Amino acid sequence: MKKRFVSILMTSYNKSKYLAKSIKSCVYQNYKNKEILIFDDCSKDNSRQILKSFKKKNLFIKYNKKKKFKSGPLNQLNAIKTLFHYSKGKIIFLIDGDDYFKLNKVNYISKCFDKNKNLNFIQDTPKSNNIKKTFRLKKKTKSYTIWPSFYPTSCIAVKRKFLINFLKLAKANKFPNLEIDARLCIYAFLKNEYKSIKRNLTIYNYDEVGITSGYKKYSLNWWKKRKEAFDYMKILMKEMNKKFIPGYDYYFTKIVNYFI
Repeated sequence: MKKRFVSILMTSYNKSKYLAKSIKSCVYQNYKNKEILIFDDCSKDNSRQILKSFKKKNLFIKYNKKKKFKSGPLNQLNAIKTLFHYSKGKIIFLIDGDDYFKLNKVNYISKCFDKNKNLNFIQDTPKSNNIKKTFRLKKKTKSYTIWPSFYPTSCIAVKRKFLINFLKLAKANKFPNLEIDARLCIYAFLKNEYKSIKRNLTIYNYDEVGITSGYKKYSLNWWKKRKEAFDYMKILMKEMNKKFIPGYDYYFTKIVNYFI
């Protein structure tokens, strides 16, 4: 059986320290039927020179000349939307320019989709490369006051139709603190299509100047992001004709944001 064509969408901003290794981890996957698309969002380091060094690898590279938003999460979402427009894959893999795929990731995840035709969203468990952090899956819950496990964007793979439907409800110009990984996980969770696996297929690099660094737990931005996640969830649930059931977590988050 011929393997399905897949697209790897990479977003990058000032990731020159990791970029070459990140691209190589995609190029040298043991899965040939693929394309790699990269969006450089106005990098000020030597990312452009690194990208040019891969010109023989038939990569699609989009150089952005001007950031659309002041928000990192919104710019990342815009970058993925742009790359998706040019992509052709039936399965879409997302990756940040400072993370790496293990050699067999694309092949393994593609087989997961082949084995379960109803599967539309998969998130593997990342291994941190530079911080002492252990990622653990949360127990499945029907309560909307307890979130599913939000892993880095680079852990997410989805079917094309799933991403098309998600982008229709992504609110790409709203919620400036809410990253695409959280939006995708919330959407998949509410659609009952959220699937996390314990297998480690992604190497995650915590970047001190990256998007995530601005949302350290219990910081002001972290609380803002948390409120936006609830607000985004409420919008999605209304679109899906589902009832939002607020809990103590929701009310506490609202109170904190009132005083911010």
